[in-house]
Amino acid sequence: MNTLEQLTVGEYVANDFRTAALFSKYGIDFCCKGNRTLEEVCIKKNINPADLENEINSVLESKNDNAIDFKSWSPTLLIDYIIEKHHSYVEEKSVVLLQFLDKLCKVHGERHPELFEINSLFKMSAGDLAQHMKKEELILFPFIQKMVKAQKDNQPIQEPHFGTVENPIAMMKDEHSIEGERFDKIATLTDGFTPPEDACSTYKVTYQMLKEFEQDLHKHIHLENNILFLKAIELQLQFQ
Repeated sequence: MNTLEQLTVGEYVANDFRTAALFSKYGIDFCCKGNRTLEEVCIKKNINPADLENEINSVLESKNDNAIDFKSWSPTLLIDYIIEKHHSYVEEKSVVLLQFLDKLCKVHGERHPELFEINSLFKMSAGDLAQHMKKEELILFPFIQKMVKAQKDNQPIQEPHFGTVENPIAMMKDEHSIEGERFDKIATLTDGFTPPEDACSTYKVTYQMLKEFEQDLHKHIHLENNILFLKAIELQLQFQ
């Protein structure tokens, strides 16, 4: 791997989100652990580097008219998008999933005891994500927006109580990792979100919703870890 190993997994996805599906196929975490090089993930996952390189090149060289170039977006636009698209999604779907999982435990828990652990993990995830998103919306995101305005107006900015923006970012990234690990456990317990043969309609819908929730969470974390947070750190350097 010559040129490919110079970029991290997160940078590949930031440059072209279509590579996310490829990394997901190999079980490569591009959001919470997006700072690893391709060489590192190939060793970790026992993947032939040449095979992965060929597949990445195939994706990058294919026609791409509809992909959104999130890297070109301003921090303010990214924040608006994350809140409207991903924070709203978590708030809406968490309520429904909590209801469905409680129901599955009551109806199918005796035959499928793994449902109780899945339910417990998702309840922790829903609660922690709600707090996590509020911290972003009330503390981190407003400061990033303040930096953008100060830069535009060519004005200095008062140092926040948390010091450098890297401090809350490090906390948010740690919390992202916790959620990634939780959903890894949920994916394992659900056999890759595959409902059992005796699953009813609610069972099937719940597993499909969990799968979609995980996919949305991966994109959500990717946009923050690999794009927005890097822009915020770069922006604050201009005030030092």
